[in-house]
Amino acid sequence: MPIDTLKNVVDYGVIGLLGLLSVMTFAYFIERFLFYRSINLKNYPSKKRLEYDLSRRLGAIATIGSSAPYIGLLGTVVAIILTFYVIGEQKSAIDTGEIMKNLALALKATAAGLLVAIPATVFYNILLDKADSLISRWEILHGISE
Repeated sequence: MPIDTLKNVVDYGVIGLLGLLSVMTFAYFIERFLFYRSINLKNYPSKKRLEYDLSRRLGAIATIGSSAPYIGLLGTVVAIILTFYVIGEQKSAIDTGEIMKNLALALKATAAGLLVAIPATVFYNILLDKADSLISRWEILHGISE
């Protein structure tokens, strides 16, 4: 596989995937947030049904939050391997400025992974807290105590 193809995989594949995951996380968060705001607890005679409706898509947000750094790290590792490969292929004097530039650019995948993971984790925790609060309100409404 040519070096340029691998660079494109890192630039467009990994960064593109992380961009898609970021959009999905934001869309899921907005959908869940609006759902939680509009929920009528009186319409839920069963706690299990309420828990089911509240937990939809939370797993996806948690999965994105936990896997995004690893996806970014994978992109960084591939880019660093490519940088070392290019260094090994050079027959003449090594341009350290070019190497440093390539290594710095390799880290962009890790940064992108973190930029996706941090908001996803925050969104997940916000939604989980709101879901727990709604379940507690449902229990109070239905006279259930522990």
